[in-house]
Amino acid sequence: MPTTQADIAMSSPLRAVSMAQLFYDRVAMTPDLEAYRFPSDDGWDSMSWRQTGEAVRRLAAGLLALGVGSEDPVAIASSTRVEWVLADLAITCAGAATTTVYPTTGAEDVGYILSDSGSVVVFAEDEGQVAKLRTLRDRLPALLRVVVFDSRPDDDWVMGIQDLRELGDRFLAEHPSAVDDSVAAVLPEHLATLIYTSGTTGRPKGVELTHSCWTYIGMGAESLDILSIDDLQYLWLPLSHSFGKMLQAVQLQIGFPTAIDGRMDKIVENLSVVRPTFMAGPPRIFEKVHAKIRQTIEEEGGIKQSLFSWAFDVGRRYDDVRLAGGSPGSALRLQHAVADRLVFAKIRARLGGRIRFLISGSAALSPEVASWFSAAGMVILEGYGLTETSAGACIVRLDDPVFGWVGPPIPGTEVRIAADGEILLRGPSVMRGYHSSPEATSEVLSPDGWLATGDIGEIDEKGRLRITDRKKDLIKTSGGKYIAPQPIEVLFKAVCNLASQVVVHAEGRNYATALVTLDADALVQWGRAHGLTDVGYAALVAHPGVHAQVSASVEHVNSRVNRWETVKDFRILDHDLTVESGELTPSMKVRRKVVESTYRPVLDSMYATASQGSTKT
Repeated sequence: MPTTQADIAMSSPLRAVSMAQLFYDRVAMTPDLEAYRFPSDDGWDSMSWRQTGEAVRRLAAGLLALGVGSEDPVAIASSTRVEWVLADLAITCAGAATTTVYPTTGAEDVGYILSDSGSVVVFAEDEGQVAKLRTLRDRLPALLRVVVFDSRPDDDWVMGIQDLRELGDRFLAEHPSAVDDSVAAVLPEHLATLIYTSGTTGRPKGVELTHSCWTYIGMGAESLDILSIDDLQYLWLPLSHSFGKMLQAVQLQIGFPTAIDGRMDKIVENLSVVRPTFMAGPPRIFEKVHAKIRQTIEEEGGIKQSLFSWAFDVGRRYDDVRLAGGSPGSALRLQHAVADRLVFAKIRARLGGRIRFLISGSAALSPEVASWFSAAGMVILEGYGLTETSAGACIVRLDDPVFGWVGPPIPGTEVRIAADGEILLRGPSVMRGYHSSPEATSEVLSPDGWLATGDIGEIDEKGRLRITDRKKDLIKTSGGKYIAPQPIEVLFKAVCNLASQVVVHAEGRNYATALVTLDADALVQWGRAHGLTDVGYAALVAHPGVHAQVSASVEHVNSRVNRWETVKDFRILDHDLTVESGELTPSMKVRRKVVESTYRPVLDSMYATASQGSTKT
């Protein structure tokens, strides 16, 4: 008889045996409801669960015809699109394991991932991805075929996705029950997904996640009772990342439809058309919305800015009472109704007008940004997890939001704090290990199942978790003081409308400095407001007005941190950090050591010339 939360979660009758069975069950339960919505030449097309089931069945049969077997790795190298989902489900129903490859990954790392995983087939988005694979062919003897989404080549090694469908049709004509038999053979402990961590240093490690990891995540999300089959998700996150895969598992468990488009430059435009009820993303997307609206209002000034400031003052006071468990008085309720009609409803309309809540994960979200969205009537539920925990471990509850915390663990997951402050996690979502790396596995995973996350945090009396920083990112100054850079960086991006990235540096130094990059769209908007419409990014970065605004934000941050944490000097780079340069991970986390190494001369200059009392630009 189950005796612990984890045992109860594992033995729940609501939990499918595998992701393949979960998908089959979803198709059987709601065949005629909408499953996916995706952009087309005529706007947006849609497919039902029945249509999805048929499409997946044909592709899965094609994989079986190619000789793909149980737990064989099959890779996907593509941006987020509906074909990614169909390929992933087909791999799952063929009993194989999806290996994810970011489309921006360089050829050398792609070669490593495909070789280390032993991938036998690769789904490639387009000819660009195929060209990358051709250069690696001699190094990948296990790779039998490449299936490309956007073309239909006549090749002995590369086939179009339509070719795979037709191959599947022929296979099913001879073996009608082949896919059904494959789905029935998948067990909870079988490998479902192999995700290579982008890592801020060193070679990526392949995280092995079983079917039981994902079915637990789906069941855990359903137990929170915040989503229903009537919701509509807008999904743009990279499906190569565990955060995106987690949302797929939740969708299969609950059954809501999902609108898919991975083009980041289309998010705002699509939201007004799709009108979703929820959306997930990393903090950067919410920071950009927050900064864009504030910057626009500040530039307009006058009555609009005064009204905006008044409305958010009302909204925050209203939230303070409500979140404390009280009931706002009649005067405050009236003021809030006016603020909502004149300001907040217009902000919500920019995100489609139907958002019930938003979900933030993959990095720390500023409490200031969270409070701003909440005041506008769109609460952000901040969550916490790692690739090694199938992206899910904790999430803020909708009925108990608290800014700056990531909430209690989902049912079945345990959290504790080690003696040195490191967060430890245990539960059904934890990986079975790193692929072909027992040494690396034993470094983070104890024999009794506790995962060392590498994050530092604390737990409050309600069991809610707060992340304070990454263990390896803690900075020790030459004076022996420790600085946690993440809270400083998060605060800066919340108060500086122009900010894109900031990296605080102080290791072995006697004071802290920072490298700052600016958001291209925000910079263009600033330039337009100041009559600088034909000025490029680098020139705008050097403009005294831009420097003054960034400097003011640094001083604001300095007023809110300890004396030894204050940023004494900074430099604004004349370009942003990018994934392609290796300075950011594909999930938009800063590779701190790469940045510090690349810009070592810039950092050194702030210690060679700056005095501790100055803030130079």
